[in-house]
Amino acid sequence: MAPIHWALTFMVVSTALGSAAAIGLPALGGASILVPNVFLLFFGLRVLMAYGEGPVLAAFVPAGAGFWLMVLTLFGVLTAILSPRLFQGAVDVMTVERSVGARSFISLSSLRFSSNNITQAVYALGGLACFGFCHAYLRRTAAPSHLIHAILIAATVNLAFAAADILTYFSGTEYLLSVVRTANYALLTAVEKGGLKRISGSFPEASAFADYTLILFAATASLWLDRVRSRATALLAIASLAGLVFSTSATALLGLAVVFPFLWIRSIVTVFERRKPGRPVFLAALFLVVPLVILTVVNLFPEVVSTVYDFLDEMLLSKADSQSGRERAMWNAAAYEAFVNTSGMGAGLGSARASSYLLVLLSNVGVLGLVIFWVFVAAILCARAAPDAGRRAESLAALRAAKAGFIAALSTALVSGTVYDLGLMFYILAGSASALTCRQIAEAEAPRPRLVGVTSPRRMGGSR
Repeated sequence: MAPIHWALTFMVVSTALGSAAAIGLPALGGASILVPNVFLLFFGLRVLMAYGEGPVLAAFVPAGAGFWLMVLTLFGVLTAILSPRLFQGAVDVMTVERSVGARSFISLSSLRFSSNNITQAVYALGGLACFGFCHAYLRRTAAPSHLIHAILIAATVNLAFAAADILTYFSGTEYLLSVVRTANYALLTAVEKGGLKRISGSFPEASAFADYTLILFAATASLWLDRVRSRATALLAIASLAGLVFSTSATALLGLAVVFPFLWIRSIVTVFERRKPGRPVFLAALFLVVPLVILTVVNLFPEVVSTVYDFLDEMLLSKADSQSGRERAMWNAAAYEAFVNTSGMGAGLGSARASSYLLVLLSNVGVLGLVIFWVFVAAILCARAAPDAGRRAESLAALRAAKAGFIAALSTALVSGTVYDLGLMFYILAGSASALTCRQIAEAEAPRPRLVGVTSPRRMGGSR
């Protein structure tokens, strides 16, 4: 009964609860259904109540990004049903073994149909639905400010959980966060590296927190470059960057190596597109000043440099020799073997795990699935703003922020992604970017169906 833009806000913010289970499924070996996946049902219901199924189905018109995502999802679900039976016993894969009442663990076993095929197929369908609902919402409301507002709230909530994680760790009150750590996952929330507490926030481990935080950093930094709510976006971007550093995640640092050049290049490009460039002078000065600062610190404080080097060596340079590095290398080797032994067809969605999204796709949905996925990615990244949206700075800013977050999610997934599902935030940003690149048609001004207790379309978030 609340205004529909509340539903979008809660949908985006719920993605910050990365280890909170809403439902446990004993029939599927104790698999956990997370809070955002359950709330997706209510978000979809609210969108359908307000706009009907037409705008949702319009997200999947042929040749669009949604169409390719739909093709990939349906193909993936088909492989989840057929491939494990077709190659049963002929392939060894890394898969999750679950036991009710205990944490799940990963082991090498012969390929067979399992609960992982079911859960990953459900997650894939949920991601497809999330894409359609977000696309429909932004197409009908034509209000990118709602997306920007939701991203800023999600970044604030994520940082609040990060601060709570640090405070409860050093005060011995970690049990206070047990309310958001209920999923049937292996929780690595009390780990130190290089003398620093690895921030995990509301996620099961530091790397998952870093992956999510990198998305929010990219989005908020992009908004700051576009001068959207400059004070808030600058503060959130800086705080998110600090959270990434203190997460001590190697994946986060590698992701920053992709996000920073992307933001810098797109900022320079805006010089040739409009009168207010995206702060290229500041960024250019930053690239000149940072090397000077580093050289000064090296000369004046050599002991600090030694400490930093030891920290980076433990976090990055020696990562491959660590137990975690060797374990993930074994996952990738098993995934590649599964790809080869299935003649490039894949072992089926959810059948195999890896430590790189590229190998996840190859080992699960094969070469065909990989090609379809990259067509979908290209459709999102190459789409340009609609002619009428081009006159609205807020629409362009929201589109750039969605693409920045999308790229951030891809960069971390390609380095350390373990399963097909990339999280609902990925599909929220993809659906939003798809909607913001569409022509805003007259239906955005069409009367909205009223619900009990709603007195005007404006209260439903339907008017401009």
